[in-house]
Amino acid sequence: MNEHFGAVTFKGNPLTLLGDMPKAGDVAPGFAAVAKDLTPANLSDYKGKVVVIVSVPSLDTPVCDMEVRKFNAKAAELGEDVVILTVSCDLPFAQARWCGGAGVDRVITLSDYREREFGHAYGVVIKELLLLSRAVFVVDREGVVRYVQLVVEVADEPNYGEVIDAVKSVL
Repeated sequence: MNEHFGAVTFKGNPLTLLGDMPKAGDVAPGFAAVAKDLTPANLSDYKGKVVVIVSVPSLDTPVCDMEVRKFNAKAAELGEDVVILTVSCDLPFAQARWCGGAGVDRVITLSDYREREFGHAYGVVIKELLLLSRAVFVVDREGVVRYVQLVVEVADEPNYGEVIDAVKSVL
């Protein structure tokens, strides 16, 4: 597996990402994760929809909390043809608790805690922490990656405007 040292930083300290990130124009890698109710979830479950995949280190951190709340608000504006998935290594129970407490009802949270299959397929596993890095992928209805945003400083938020513009461009 390829390692990319210094691909991201946390508070200025370089970290290593494992795997290779898909690029715009690539077929989106399939992956299996775990839903809040412990059922399996796959990217193929959302075939025919525009899928925004948001990877975050942990919902229980201030930046991730704020980010997912913002994407939850944006989800209502984007309509039923768009699905926003947030993937982290948080346990499904923690994700369910967090969503309930935060009032997040439009974003679907998925856990990559078992095998980090999503993280490896999308090149966002942080080797030193075994958490996912902050990134956003927009996948069109045909399953092709149309936009990729890796947030280089893990403690920063993504550029929401660019993500929303990318989604609107494929609707």
